[in-house]
This record gives sequence, C-alpha cells and structure tokens, in this order.
Amino acid sequence: MPISVRMDKRTETFLEETSRFLRTSKADVIKRSLSEFCSKIMMERRKRPFELIEDLLEKGGSGKGDLAIRAEEILRAALRRKK
Repeated sequence: MPISVRMDKRTETFLEETSRFLRTSKADVIKRSLSEFCSKIMMERRKRPFELIEDLLEKGGSGKGDLAIRAEEILRAALRRKK
C-alpha cells in the first residue's frame, strides 16, 4: 500500500544515513522501523497493570510496617522518580 510522508530535514538525514549504513533502501528502513515501533507499542498494550509498575516495586521485604497505609504516597513518589 503506497503511503506518502513528509519529514523534517533531521529525520530525512537520519533515514538516508541509516539506509546507507545498512546498505538497503530507505523504504526498507521505514518498513522495519515502523514494524518494530508498532510491535513495541502492542506489547506494552498487552501488559497487565502489575507488569507496567513491576520495576517500581521493591523486591522482597522492606522492613517497613506502614507500606499498606502509605501505598499511594509511596507509589506516587516512585512514579515521580521514574520520569
């Protein structure tokens, strides 16, 4: 399916350099890039809520007894640090 896309100069330069480096066509670079991007997005979409925040949670016990009471506060702080 033919598609037309307008690119800024910086993106066009990246595309040209990448296609030269890989010794392939610009169309192939675009197809591969789009495929990888869409796959990544769809994989993120399929994750369960726990998997999305898993890296924010501490492994094992923390030794703190008030985690259930302060859960929202702790999670918000972890999310701020992740940005």
